[in-house]
Amino acid sequence: MRASLLQIAVEDDESVKSRRQRVSSLVREVAEREGSGLIVLPELWTTGAFGYEAFAAEAEPLEGPTYEAMAAAARDAGVWLHAGSIPERDPDGPLYNTSLVFSPAGELAGAYRKIHRFGFDKGEAVLMGAGDELVTVRTPEAVLGLATCYDLRFPELFRGLVDAGAEVFVVPAGWPARRRAHWSLFARARAVEDQVFVLACGTAGAHAGVEQAGASVVVDPWGEVLAEAGPSSAEVLTVDLDLAKVAETREQFPALKDRRMGVAAPRL
Repeated sequence: MRASLLQIAVEDDESVKSRRQRVSSLVREVAEREGSGLIVLPELWTTGAFGYEAFAAEAEPLEGPTYEAMAAAARDAGVWLHAGSIPERDPDGPLYNTSLVFSPAGELAGAYRKIHRFGFDKGEAVLMGAGDELVTVRTPEAVLGLATCYDLRFPELFRGLVDAGAEVFVVPAGWPARRRAHWSLFARARAVEDQVFVLACGTAGAHAGVEQAGASVVVDPWGEVLAEAGPSSAEVLTVDLDLAKVAETREQFPALKDRRMGVAAPRL
């Protein structure tokens, strides 16, 4: 599987509509240029992850303008597209930080509402509701496990995704620069402990004055960094994933078989 991570620059002086158009064009361009089978966008790239004041104003129904633009981009490009996340407005509930995954036919293959909200007593933690379901997406090449940004700090979520069959974790983020070292550490840790590929896609620029970490990264099941973006500018990472390495790593170093706590019942 050839995967491309699009580290998008998010700046306050660009409108959501303009950014949506720019990113849609970029998805098509990268798919054609790189021959990607999977493209990944960052968290809340329409508003910025720290653009709290824009969440309610720019919130969309699930099948809103970003959904429509990304579905068309996936269909035109013929790729699996993890379209990052949007502020979703549930007509019967709160806002959610919701990730969307589209098939090459432009059909919705999965939607994940972020479980762990960042901010403690402010920001996302009080402005958005918490998801409560683990989500995987099965492609012809691999099972993708979905998580978002702050989720990286909660390894039990990722063990649940492994038990659900995940071989690749896809993690869009709007991670701040001041904790860049944590971002890189957690991406590698989740890959090593769960023996999967990790595709962690962040943003560049600044959201509401908060400098972003950038440093999008692809890590293999042995913890080797296959590609890493710079810290401050827009960038595209394209990596060929040898998905057989997941099974090979688990066979050569079968640590997951030694789990004694929180082991899921066998899948039939």
